[in-house]
Amino acid sequence: MSKTIPGILLERFPKGVINPNIFIFIIMEKQNEPNQLNIELSEEVAQGIYSNLAVISHSSSEFIVDFIRLMPGIPKAKVQSRIILTPEHAKRLLSALQENIAKFESQFGKINKPVGNGNTFMPPIIGFGGGEA
Repeated sequence: MSKTIPGILLERFPKGVINPNIFIFIIMEKQNEPNQLNIELSEEVAQGIYSNLAVISHSSSEFIVDFIRLMPGIPKAKVQSRIILTPEHAKRLLSALQENIAKFESQFGKINKPVGNGNTFMPPIIGFGGGEA
């Protein structure tokens, strides 16, 4: 099922692939003529990659978001996925995340950030060998 809104295409996952109630939000730059973007989602990509840490860096021309999966008791972690964005798209992503977090919190309640040394596993990040952007 697809639904087009000016500048945004909302596409549902096909039944049987993840949760059919999850939407993919594609933010497109608004242009003079309405456009529709058809996006192919392979089964492999639809499975997603679990990440519990994102490391963000930037240069004058791009933002780099490395998604990492940390495991308690294991001192080493690998980057699972890297996304490179233009500054404009990074700002659009920030706006979309803020909007969706607000909607989530109005429906399910406030998301609390862990404080102090609770049950959150967050070791110091050293030796991040990603190089310069």
